[in-house]
Amino acid sequence: MQNLVIVESPAKAKTIEKFLGKDYIVKSSFGHIRDLAKKGLGVDIEQNFAPCYEISAEKKKVVDELSKLAKKVDAVWLASDEDREGEAIAWHLTEVLGLPVERTRRIVFHEITKNAILKAIENPRTVDLNLVNAQQARRVLDRIVGFELSPILWKKVKPALSAGRVQSVAVRLIVERERDIIAHNSTSYYRVVAQFYSVEDEQKTLFKAEYSQRFADKEQALAMLERCKQAEFTVVHSEVKPTKRYPAPPFTTSTLQQEAARKFGMSVSQTMSVAQRLYEQGLITYMRTDSVNLSQLAINACKKEVTELFGEKYSNPRNYTTHSKGAQEAHEAIRPSYIDRREIEGTAVEKRLYDLIWKRTVASQMVPADIDRTTINIAMSGSEDHFVATGDTMRFDGFMRLYSESVEEENQDGEQIATLPHLKEGERVKYHSVVATERFTQPPMRYNEASLVKRLEELGIGRPSTYAPTISTIITRGYVEKSSRPAQKRNYTALTLRGANITEKVAYESYGTEKNRLSPTDIGMVVNDYLEAQFAMIMDYNFTANVEKEFDRIADGELQWVNMIETFYTPFHKMVDAAIGTQVTTHQQAVRELGVDPTTGHTVKARIGRYGPMVEIEAAEGGKPQYASLKKGQLIESITLEEALELFALPRTVGVYEGEEVVVGIGKFGGYVRYGKSFASLAKSDDPYTVSYERAVELIRQQQEQAAAANVPLKTFAEDKSLVIKNGRYGAYIAYKGKNYRLPKGVKPESATYEACMKIVNSSKK
Repeated sequence: MQNLVIVESPAKAKTIEKFLGKDYIVKSSFGHIRDLAKKGLGVDIEQNFAPCYEISAEKKKVVDELSKLAKKVDAVWLASDEDREGEAIAWHLTEVLGLPVERTRRIVFHEITKNAILKAIENPRTVDLNLVNAQQARRVLDRIVGFELSPILWKKVKPALSAGRVQSVAVRLIVERERDIIAHNSTSYYRVVAQFYSVEDEQKTLFKAEYSQRFADKEQALAMLERCKQAEFTVVHSEVKPTKRYPAPPFTTSTLQQEAARKFGMSVSQTMSVAQRLYEQGLITYMRTDSVNLSQLAINACKKEVTELFGEKYSNPRNYTTHSKGAQEAHEAIRPSYIDRREIEGTAVEKRLYDLIWKRTVASQMVPADIDRTTINIAMSGSEDHFVATGDTMRFDGFMRLYSESVEEENQDGEQIATLPHLKEGERVKYHSVVATERFTQPPMRYNEASLVKRLEELGIGRPSTYAPTISTIITRGYVEKSSRPAQKRNYTALTLRGANITEKVAYESYGTEKNRLSPTDIGMVVNDYLEAQFAMIMDYNFTANVEKEFDRIADGELQWVNMIETFYTPFHKMVDAAIGTQVTTHQQAVRELGVDPTTGHTVKARIGRYGPMVEIEAAEGGKPQYASLKKGQLIESITLEEALELFALPRTVGVYEGEEVVVGIGKFGGYVRYGKSFASLAKSDDPYTVSYERAVELIRQQQEQAAAANVPLKTFAEDKSLVIKNGRYGAYIAYKGKNYRLPKGVKPESATYEACMKIVNSSKK
């Protein structure tokens, strides 16, 4: 054994081991072996912001093993990932293991293939301290922000809150979008679409065209249909324009996250987890990249695949240029490691993601699709506005034969027409029908994970490695929740002109359905407002993007990381001191008066209470106020008086069971059913406001059965009847004279002896 190769993960180690001979042993560090100290700030501000690192308890065994191996070998090869985080892992290993420079090699590769590994071993380098410093700067800056902001939130808003630099800006985007939705006032309008046919066409082939003007109300729409009865319609412009539709470039981290979300409904963290597994198995190139660049080898391999599958005329080799600002390192785009491997073995989700990456890569090297875009303008006598018909006809499918990119499903009224007849200018057309349909203005859509990543990337906030953890963090902290909303129904009016008759029909439509969209919680909105008021610099989009650019400059060796942190820290710390001195708490700001309760005549308010958002009916003199928690999805900022009053329906009596009232309510730990002195918890899927008597009784019976089962001893002892082994919530335990004792792990209740049980009782701490 002459060489030790250290990588981050066991899966990666396993793959690399296959390509290296018996002279190499490959071991995993299982990620970072040390991090900033958890106790205190973990950064010595007085000593030029020196980081205070510590080896975590669970990594001590790994470090000991690597340290022993490193002393026995001729050379240590640090093969952690090729980004800043990977470079930092390599640096920490050299520091902790005390690796001498002459025996240490740093190697990088963006795909785990035999060629890439052997090429990397032929071209080792030293650890790049500029990349390490960029990672240290991010880690130190984020720790300072979190450490200094969080205690202020505990005092001014609510205990146990925390703040982060990129996370807070992501929450701000979601809060602003929610406020746009709350402020949106939906108004109706009428859209007019006619079905025409040419006077010269014996077949009377129908095609649709939309009137370029929209109407504010039914009266205006009716007047328009009346004008159509007498009007003449003439083609004033007819054009067929050849256009090309180009393939999308190969995947970057964010475009892969977006497309996997649109096509498969995968979350950002799920996409990254599956992509990591594919990378570690040597199936795809490195999955954290801003680059759309492909190697010449990959381009040639794609050409071979396209020619083999579809023929020479479908092949169009090209390389794409990366436009994202501050794209990290000269990575390749995400592509299959072996382009000729069309399918892989693995789980269903791994196969699906691999197939997506393969198709996107190969399609990027195919010819554009040729499309004829037809536009027909039809003049209406007595009107300056036109009816406009548009349609696409595909002449050659090109890359679309293999792959087509999904688009965000925004609410759109436009109808895509497949084909249109060939009409000449001056040709007369007649209407078959003209329909004026009532439509409604739509609020902006809430972000889903993919569209939030897209927006963060547009603003230059975060980098490929930060998107998934940022979204996970704001959801875990309870500032944002991922929710789905069922469709609502509304009526709309349709006016139809056929011949000389106009008919009116009222129908209903579904709208507003949402799946896995991100919306802020009340506490998220309160924290956002407080941070915006007190820490405008941290919450500023441009500031956050500029910080990313400064990290890039550190990585390029243009800026000293300590200077960058110092420039940030001085004004930031002044803001912290100013915020501590202000007396206003956000609890007071977050109270919203909704109106008056018609029953009591007292004011109804919405605010954040000790256990979260709630509504309150003020008390009469000498009386007690009434409180009720908000339902999931309800916000202090948007709840109405009617919705608030409905919340006071709890606790409610749903019936009588075995002589006792059955009461449903919401307590500190969620929804419950009360029956006499016993309580049963509602399931997450049960709504306390609508749960039926039958369901409540079912839950009571389940609780009674569980209680009975818990009281039946698993084992009794003839030597002493007060010693029993019972089944509890967390497994079997010993009960003796009113006290409970834990059974040691691995001891089976049926095989436990009286002597062994008494030994546990006597040796347990009082």
